[in-house]
Amino acid sequence: MTRLLTICLPALLLLTGCGSSSEDGGQRGGRRGGEQSTPAVEAVQARYGSLPLQEQMSGTVEAFNQVVITPEIDAPVEAVLAQNGDYVQKGEPLVRLRDDVYRERVRQAEASLQIAQADVKSARANLRELRAQLKRTQRLAKQNFESQQQLESLKAQVAQAEAQVAQAKGQVAQAKATLDERQTDLRRTVIRAPISGQVGNRNVQVGQRVGPNTQLYTMGNLDSVRVEVGVTDRMLGRVEPGQTARVSIPSVRDTVVTAEVTRLSPFINNESYSAEAEIEIPNPGGLFKAGMFVQVDVAYAESQKATLVPLSAIYEDPSSGARGIFVAPTLGTEIPVETPDDYNPEDPPPLTPPTPTRFRDVEIVAEGQQLAGVRGIEPGAWVVTVGQNLLSTSADERVDARVRPLPWSRLLTLQRLQDTDLLRRIMKRQQRMAEQRFGESPDTSATDTTQSSTAQQPTTSPDTLGGSSLSDATPR
Repeated sequence: MTRLLTICLPALLLLTGCGSSSEDGGQRGGRRGGEQSTPAVEAVQARYGSLPLQEQMSGTVEAFNQVVITPEIDAPVEAVLAQNGDYVQKGEPLVRLRDDVYRERVRQAEASLQIAQADVKSARANLRELRAQLKRTQRLAKQNFESQQQLESLKAQVAQAEAQVAQAKGQVAQAKATLDERQTDLRRTVIRAPISGQVGNRNVQVGQRVGPNTQLYTMGNLDSVRVEVGVTDRMLGRVEPGQTARVSIPSVRDTVVTAEVTRLSPFINNESYSAEAEIEIPNPGGLFKAGMFVQVDVAYAESQKATLVPLSAIYEDPSSGARGIFVAPTLGTEIPVETPDDYNPEDPPPLTPPTPTRFRDVEIVAEGQQLAGVRGIEPGAWVVTVGQNLLSTSADERVDARVRPLPWSRLLTLQRLQDTDLLRRIMKRQQRMAEQRFGESPDTSATDTTQSSTAQQPTTSPDTLGGSSLSDATPR
């Protein structure tokens, strides 16, 4: 499916004069006897080089130190001090809870501590008095003025008083611990940022009663982000830390960040049957958001050198099954052509005079995300990338075409158009077809539409795909 979409995308964005204008109205009939006008196509110049071999994966963005903020106590919310997207420093308040109950508990704990401290003083005074009596009794007992029984009784009372002092001290320590706990709970009525970073996913309102299971915010440092990808056991021999990774956002066109695979887990998850790899990416502009899905291409090697062409240049005739590339051999020799450095949609390069095109069988030696390495054509040859369905794969049939030369940058930009754009168009087309066939209402659910598009291949027409159909760009 991915290859199909990659090949079809340039056909969806045919430039003016390709596929539906008066210049190309001949379609296949335009080659015979000049009955209709000469077809128009688009082409780029083949290059020579090696093709990066890549593993394509999807990943999820996570902020550094990404944490969920929850309260540690149960209380109603009195004030919300941070909003979604705010950047806060470590220790700054986020939410303030009602604290009257906790302040009262602190006062009670302080009173209990004072009572315990007074009990210690009383026990110590009693102990001092008993010890003084014991000393006097010991002196008198030596002179036989006090009985031994009285002496032993005072010794027991002193021991008991010492135990009472120790018990009173323990009560003081317990009261202090209770006070510390109550003071900690009081401090927890102000929920503070545990790190410096941005807050999001706010889920708290004034007056709401929250508890330890209530998620108030998600917080993290987005100055740099971490992309987590699942590496299957098939990829483990290829993907390693230190390899180059190209991270792109499917919903944002022409956004590619190059980084390295930072680390790779040695354990395979029993549920997903994949190991977790991490890629750290600088994110100074905040383009990457936590929770965002991204596409990750990890280059693990390079192919042997060959002629490089865009994937859209490889064509398979749906009727004959012939597979190869159309070339315009006279471009650059008999017919001069200048390769444009840039492309302006409002002022596209002009079409060349009619020039013959030939179909060449090729051998594909390597295939990447947007390029293929082939044998069978020479570097520098002009290869047709859009409009092949207007030409002929027969070696005995010559088709003259007018060619619009395109820079590689323009073509690769078209090929990078995301698969979701094409799928959205196909789904809309399927929905219209279902409405016409079954009389469904326009508010048909997205779920039903998705199931319909999965159940059968869409039948397209030039008016829905910019002058070309899916059959005109048969997947390789």
